Amino acid sequence: MSEDLGTYAENTWCKGCGNFGLLNAFKQAVKKMDEKGIKKKDLLISSGIGCHAKIFDYVDLSGLYSIHGREITSIQGMKFANPELKVIGFAGDGDIYGEGVEHLIYAAKRNEDVTLFVHNNGAYSLTTGQVSPTSEQGYKGPSTPKGSIERPLNPLALVLSAGATFVARGYAGNISHLADLMVKAVEHKGFAIVDILQPCVTFNNTYNKYNDLVEVIDEPAETMNEAIELTQEEDRIPLGIYYQEEQPIYHEKLYGDINPVKDKLSRDERLKRVNELLEVD
Repeated sequence: MSEDLGTYAENTWCKGCGNFGLLNAFKQAVKKMDEKGIKKKDLLISSGIGCHAKIFDYVDLSGLYSIHGREITSIQGMKFANPELKVIGFAGDGDIYGEGVEHLIYAAKRNEDVTLFVHNNGAYSLTTGQVSPTSEQGYKGPSTPKGSIERPLNPLALVLSAGATFVARGYAGNISHLADLMVKAVEHKGFAIVDILQPCVTFNNTYNKYNDLVEVIDEPAETMNEAIELTQEEDRIPLGIYYQEEQPIYHEKLYGDINPVKDKLSRDERLKRVNELLEVD
C-alpha cells in the first residue's frame, strides 16, 4: 500500500475547502483498516458528480466513477458481484439527497451491505452554489437570489425511517474523529451512512457555525425514535454514531453464501444449461 494513498492527479478543490479534511480523514481510515485486516485490495470505491467526486481521483484505490446520484447503485452492483469486498460510495448532498434520493432510500430499506460517505456542504458548489436539498432556509445563491423559502431536508431522519442500520454524522473539521467513524462504518455489516458536514469556503462557509455547534456524543441512541430526536436538535449538532443495529443483509437473504465471482459456472456449463432450457419435447 502506498504510504499516503496519493495519486498523480492535481487537486483542484478551493483552498480551505472542507473536502481536504474529509480526504485526510479517509486516508487515515484506510490505514487504520489495513491494520485491522481490511486490505486495500479488498476496498472498492465509487463517486457521483460534483466537488465531492474528485476524491475518486485523489485516492489510490480501485473503483468506478459513476454519474450524478448513482454511485450507490454502482457500489451495490460491486457488492452483489463479490460479497467479500468492502465497497464505499462518496456522494454530495445535492447528488444523493437530490438526484439519487430514491436509490438511497431503497439501499437503506433493503439493508444493503454498503458504506456511503456524504460530503454535505449545503450547496451545489461545483455549479456555482445553487440551493441544494440541505441548504438552510434563507440561503442565497444563483437559483435563490432572495433566499431559499424551503426548509432543509433532514437526511439522517429520512434514512433512519427507511431502515438504515448504521447512521452517523461527522465533521471535516474534526479529522481524527471522522476517521474513526469511517472505519466503524466500513466494519458494520449492513447499510452504513456517514453524513459529513463539509464547509464550502466559496459559496457556503459554515466553519464558524459548525465549530460553535458540533458536540461529540459517546454512545448511539438506544432506539430509532431517540436517534431521530438527535437529528432534530437545534441547540447543538451531535457528532458520532446516532444509531446502530444488526439486521439480515440483502445479498445474503437473496442468495445465501454464494459468491458470483468465485462460484460462477464455466462457459461450457452455462451453454449446456441454456440448451437444456431451450430443448422442446
